[in-house]
Amino acid sequence: EPDVTIVSGLKDMVVFEGDDVTFRCQVSHEDVRDVEWKLQDVALQNNEMNEISVEKGKIHTLTLRKVTEQDIGTITFRVGPHTSTA
Repeated sequence: EPDVTIVSGLKDMVVFEGDDVTFRCQVSHEDVRDVEWKLQDVALQNNEMNEISVEKGKIHTLTLRKVTEQDIGTITFRVGPHTSTA
C-alpha cells in the first residue's frame, strides 16, 4: 500500500458559539483507514455532536455541531505518520 500523505491541510477557523464548524483535510489516496481526528488531544468519534465523513474518497471532514466555549482548542487530523492541526 503506498504511503498516504496530506495534500491539503486544515485551516484555522473562527466561529460563534452555537454555530457549526467544518474542518477539511485532503489526502493523497482514497479509502485510507488509519485516520484520526482529535480536539485538544482527545480522540473524536462520529456522533450527534461530531460528524466525521469522507467526500470524494480523499477529503476527510469533521463537523462540530453547535460549538461551545469548551470546543476552543486545537483540532488535529492524523493519517499514518502525518498530522495537520488548526
